[in-house]
Amino acid sequence: MAVVAPLTVEQLRGLTFADGEVAGTHEGGVPVQEAQPAEEQRSFPPVSDPACQVVLDIRDGRGASAVVLQTFNWKGDIWGGGSTLAAYEDGEAERVFARLEQALGACRLYEGMGWTGQFEATLTRERAPRVGDEAVRFRETIPMEDEQPGDREEEFTVVRAGNAIVTFRKLDVGGDAAFPADLVDRQVERLRGAQGR
Repeated sequence: MAVVAPLTVEQLRGLTFADGEVAGTHEGGVPVQEAQPAEEQRSFPPVSDPACQVVLDIRDGRGASAVVLQTFNWKGDIWGGGSTLAAYEDGEAERVFARLEQALGACRLYEGMGWTGQFEATLTRERAPRVGDEAVRFRETIPMEDEQPGDREEEFTVVRAGNAIVTFRKLDVGGDAAFPADLVDRQVERLRGAQGR
């Protein structure tokens, strides 16, 4: 079987959503950007649990051959969401997803350092949607200060579509909002179609 070339940054960009394609977003509310080169990214120490660090790395597309990020700014939703489209060499996405599944089996609680300082997070697996070649869903919960309306809740849905892995994230505080299922389906179908699957 012939080796399939991974999708490029330009191809991934072309598969993201354009203004007007996502209902309820602000004008200009679905910006796309490339991942910063590693040397330009602000680096934080690894989190306390190595298995959890594997989960974080994969959901962020670290190690992929090409990555693009899309932000979703919906009207009336101050928290928003986003997606990370990551392309891999032929067969590598399947191996990466297997590592993710294994790491999710071990990751429960971890401490780390982020943009706002030290944090402690709990990771809980949830029922995955039936989409793409493989999919997982999990929720990261970070307790917030008393003046906040509740805990910081971020839902992550990670889907493998051929040699690409896309992560959808939806942030909420004091609630449990989910990334729109129709956007998950549409994005995954675009990735599959671009690879002839």
